[in-house]
Amino acid sequence: METLMDEVCAYINNWFPAKPVGKHRGTWIVEGGNISADFLQENQYFRIVGSVFNDGVWKYPAADMTDEVFSGEIWAMKVPPAFMALLSEIEGWNAKYGGADSVNMSPYSAESFNNYSYSKSGASRRNSGGSGSPTLWQDVYGARLIRWRKI
Repeated sequence: METLMDEVCAYINNWFPAKPVGKHRGTWIVEGGNISADFLQENQYFRIVGSVFNDGVWKYPAADMTDEVFSGEIWAMKVPPAFMALLSEIEGWNAKYGGADSVNMSPYSAESFNNYSYSKSGASRRNSGGSGSPTLWQDVYGARLIRWRKI
């Protein structure tokens, strides 16, 4: 879920920093796969910026981070429940339609052989190649994510 959350937060340019002080700058030590940050609560999501190995979104306490010492920032996140629910929907959609073996991801918009043929409607993506382009979660959920988008 953390990898998808990082991808979606980048798409909407919003990592939901906790207010009033959500961003903490300093030198941080990741040891034993975890980072110690007394301002984070159990099960709270946080973002690391400036790490060589651990940039991205994590859930506290993380257990599988790569040990390192880095100078950067930890952003305590305050993620709305409605956003988490939508992330779950996106995760389910990706599991069903986002895989390389999904018909949705096929580069072919039509094919036929013997007595069999099929065609699929093309995606209406703004920056895509047009008809026959695979539909991505951004196409399906972009309109619902707008409410959290930051410029």
